[in-house]
Amino acid sequence: MYRWLLLTLLLMLAGLQYRLWFGEANLREVWLLEEQIEQQRIENARLIERNKRLEAEVRDLKQGLAALEERARSEMGMVQEGETFFQLIEPEQETRQR
Repeated sequence: MYRWLLLTLLLMLAGLQYRLWFGEANLREVWLLEEQIEQQRIENARLIERNKRLEAEVRDLKQGLAALEERARSEMGMVQEGETFFQLIEPEQETRQR
């Protein structure tokens, strides 16, 4: 009687171990999903930080002219009235062809 009970329990244990390691939702898949979740959290944190910077920039552009002026000068090369613009051109180096 005890042999059958012990054999049944061992078979159940083996079946559960098989499902745990090789079944549909096995431990390896769970570990991979946890790693993917962590990578997604890192990506989300990066995107949240980027969004905060963009929000601050939009707020600056809406409220003040300083940010708008800075952007016009750096990205579009605009000059304010009364200012003189100097453009320095590097002399081209002569390349000798043989």
